[in-house]
Amino acid sequence: MGSIEAGGTKFVVAVADETMQTQERARIATTTPEETLGKCVAFFEAHPVDALGIGSFGPIDIRKDSATYGHVLATPKKGWQGADIVGTLKAALNVPIAFTTDVNASAYGEYRVGAGEANHSLVYFTIGTGIGGGAIQDGHFIGGRAHAEMGHTMVVPHPDDHFEGACPFHGNRCFEGMAAGPAIEKRTGQRGEDLSRDNVVFDYVSYYAAQLAFNTYLNLAPEKIVFGGSVLSDAEMPKIRKYVEQLNNNYVALPDLDELIVRSQVPNNGSATVGDYAMAADLLK
Repeated sequence: MGSIEAGGTKFVVAVADETMQTQERARIATTTPEETLGKCVAFFEAHPVDALGIGSFGPIDIRKDSATYGHVLATPKKGWQGADIVGTLKAALNVPIAFTTDVNASAYGEYRVGAGEANHSLVYFTIGTGIGGGAIQDGHFIGGRAHAEMGHTMVVPHPDDHFEGACPFHGNRCFEGMAAGPAIEKRTGQRGEDLSRDNVVFDYVSYYAAQLAFNTYLNLAPEKIVFGGSVLSDAEMPKIRKYVEQLNNNYVALPDLDELIVRSQVPNNGSATVGDYAMAADLLK
């Protein structure tokens, strides 16, 4: 089974055995589609697989009945708008390919072997360079006309947070504009990893993550809500749960929030790779 984590900065390609243990891995810089996908093809020609799972940056077309299925859509990534990821790889490798968003792949990895294992439903959020979310119910991604864009749903700013926001489309009115890595750097002048965890910005981020979790529970009532990405640490999880309780204000009977709202539990930030492997394995059943 093969995996491609297709990111705006790098593509991570990997091959696993039947137990989903990685045997080979490589990083490929994201340059032009021709060069990047060509190097992916060369990797899998050197390390053949029976099926391939791809979790890609977006926006992408994931509708299998669409003429542009497997293509990147109107991305700001220079040169990649309209790139045919699936078609290019399928023509070269001639193997079945599963294609979804990077965050959906992470959600599936958590669902199969991570925080959501043995549960029927899960929503996964990544808070990093951007914010995205993927939802799974009984092994199926929730989505219709397109993939979810949960990071750009509406946010209520913290009463003490007067930041104008970093999203070029929504300013301070969406989660990504208020809580993603670029928002932290814009508001503080420093990267999040260089800030002390007692900086007030992480209280704001926890408040926004709590809104994501609370809205998600009211909308979908999943068994697990999982947070991944580079912005949050274990230190923020108690704050997020506390804010969820406050936002709920005794409206619904919440489950044990220590069990409901958790951090990613796939080692080495590997949930997307595991999800890709699992999607590829599904194709072979």
